[in-house]
Amino acid sequence: MKKKICIGTRGSQLALWQANFIKSEIESLFPDLNVELKIIKTTGDRITDRPLAMVGGKGLFVKEIENALLNNGIDIAVHSMKDMPGELPKGLIIGAFPERENPFDVLISKDNSMLADYKMGAIIGTSSLRRASQIKHIRPDVIIESIRGNLDTRIKKLKAGDYDAIVLAAAGLKRLGQSSEITEYLDETIMLPAVGQGALCVETRKNDFDIAKIMEKLDHHDTRICVTGERAFLKQIEGSCHIPVACFGKIKENEVLLTAVVASVNGKELIKEQIICPINKVVHSGQVLANQILEKGGKKILEQLNSNDE
Repeated sequence: MKKKICIGTRGSQLALWQANFIKSEIESLFPDLNVELKIIKTTGDRITDRPLAMVGGKGLFVKEIENALLNNGIDIAVHSMKDMPGELPKGLIIGAFPERENPFDVLISKDNSMLADYKMGAIIGTSSLRRASQIKHIRPDVIIESIRGNLDTRIKKLKAGDYDAIVLAAAGLKRLGQSSEITEYLDETIMLPAVGQGALCVETRKNDFDIAKIMEKLDHHDTRICVTGERAFLKQIEGSCHIPVACFGKIKENEVLLTAVVASVNGKELIKEQIICPINKVVHSGQVLANQILEKGGKKILEQLNSNDE
């Protein structure tokens, strides 16, 4: 067993919380280990003035950290699972799926209004095409405007009057002790979360057996099952931040219910499907669910999105 391990992470407030959480978990399980953090700046951190979909989609917040892992500059990497592309670089694996935090999106409004209460023309801030398309589907009368920046920056912009409300992930607010800011939880009946939202990804080298022993202790069975199904859907549909795509899994009586959405950017078209499967069939079922959505109109939506990008 190694005596010292290095965790690679982004330098944002939330990323550091997540990396320090994994650090403390490892230290409590393996008190003889010396664990340190290494901050790595990613492309997504450097570009803050444009929506993510315009500059490359998924992978923006992980590529440089994965390169450090492949080059042995770090021993493990901690990411937000929703930032992870459907396919990992050769030689890397998801070593552990720690227990998931609340997976849903939330609305933070400056006047405590719910999403359904806003008048026509209200300005809702989000940097996510997935969130924007689902909001536009149920509230085509509101205006969606892009918002970037860390959690505090976005909340300041809201309170300054730039937006009537903003939409964020519940997990980040809860982890940073700011859940009191939440006006409304948008559960899966209102807005389906991103693949892996609320979960952490502890990424490792495939053949690092010392690290594998540590990962076994960090892994949470139910989170691994649900997120594995979601990611199988993502990989099959070749989803990215360019595409308003979502998938959410939950375990019900030893089965997994997977629900997925593909939507047009303006929210006018939205394909939503579900599948129930045994827990040992989540990968296959995620792929089947993706194919069902593609056949029922999702393929046409994706083709239109791709043609618009060209």
